[in-house]
Amino acid sequence: MLSCHICGSENFTQELVNETFEINGKLILVEGIPAKVCSRCGEITFSSETAENIRSLLNSNKKSHKKIEIDVFAFSA
Repeated sequence: MLSCHICGSENFTQELVNETFEINGKLILVEGIPAKVCSRCGEITFSSETAENIRSLLNSNKKSHKKIEIDVFAFSA
């Protein structure tokens, strides 16, 4: 049985999540990724097949279906 590598919980929900990746200094958002989400701590886990599909998508020459603008803040304590 799958257990969370952060908190050890064995309770997960199947959800579609959005995840950002940084490739060569460029942020890329992938929407609607199927994932298991830990019910206790919220840690996201992708199946190996999904991870490979994400890797293939990010390394492809496929054109994104939309562009977004985001605000960037520098964290200072």
